[in-house]
Amino acid sequence: MTTIPYLDHQATTPCDPSVVAAMAPFWSELFANPSSRLHRPGLEAAAAVELSRSRLAAELAVAPEQVVFTSGATEANNLAIKGVAESRQSRGRHLLTLATEHRAVLEPLRYLAGHGFELTVLPVQPDGLVDLNRFSEALRDDTVLVSVMAANNEIGVLQPLAGIGALCRDRGIAFHCDGAQIFGNRLLRPGELGIDLFSLSGHKIYGPKGIGALVVAPGTIPAPQQHGGGQEGGLRGGTLAVPLIAGLARAAELAGHDRQERQQRLSRLRDRLLAGLVSLGGVTVNGSLEHRLAHNLNVALEGVDGNQLHRSLRRHLAVSGGSACSSGSPSHVLAALGLSPGEAAASIRFGLGRSTTVEEINQAVEVVAAVLQELRG
Repeated sequence: MTTIPYLDHQATTPCDPSVVAAMAPFWSELFANPSSRLHRPGLEAAAAVELSRSRLAAELAVAPEQVVFTSGATEANNLAIKGVAESRQSRGRHLLTLATEHRAVLEPLRYLAGHGFELTVLPVQPDGLVDLNRFSEALRDDTVLVSVMAANNEIGVLQPLAGIGALCRDRGIAFHCDGAQIFGNRLLRPGELGIDLFSLSGHKIYGPKGIGALVVAPGTIPAPQQHGGGQEGGLRGGTLAVPLIAGLARAAELAGHDRQERQQRLSRLRDRLLAGLVSLGGVTVNGSLEHRLAHNLNVALEGVDGNQLHRSLRRHLAVSGGSACSSGSPSHVLAALGLSPGEAAASIRFGLGRSTTVEEINQAVEVVAAVLQELRG
């Protein structure tokens, strides 16, 4: 079987061997339920969970008790958005977000909009960034929650979190941030940015799928959305997945160790990829290139049909046309930037990762060049 370059690391990443090793004992040796604290095996499992919680908290400079384990960023987003809207509805029922948010944010907000809340979805500028003046003007006396992602999952654009956090803090508004794409890739301290609720995921940082967390600031109390055994301080019922929690903590540690070097290297590779693609002609970057994750590149290709483009590419490259959660539907993110449906369909998201090499970048440029020559005739 021929191996093709995997350049879709924003969709998911391979589990690091060190992470697999960290999880191994908890599958069959230290398998006890961490809530069973009347015997030694249960206490050992509980200790492993709390050690992992402390390690994850250290990476974010927060207190361990602020970390609530979930099944991933989607669940964390739902807990944050629905939970805070429910717990603060006596203060107001206005919610604010951006048009470029992940569906795991937009859909819970739209659900609430169908149940008595009022939702404002702000447009972004052509570079994908929010206008802070327009954002400030959209805040109201009855705004109880703002949800803005740190780094976009399609175009990698980094929103001005400090500015957003300051505006929310001054008005006593809860600020939720989907951090699935930024965590492990850029240094981020939620408390320093005024973020009250921060969602993260394990499988975006070379950890296991099925695990994530919601970091909750002191004084912010979302209403539980999953009821059961009262785990996670009563915020999330259900037996804790000890192997996955251990894997998440190890992945976070590894990401912290090589973050700076990794981003410098991937930035150089991304620039090499962009230069090669631009040389082909009719290639434009979607979103701000300056305010962007180092491992992301999203480009639109002129003069080609999007369906034919991706059908030809998939035989030679593992790349994406947008979010892995979009099920092939047109990108609402690229539409928010002003692209037509045809332009959005003829766009490619490249997500570089730890394993990406110069040879793979060169191969990607060669593949795109050949496909463009074929499709442009």
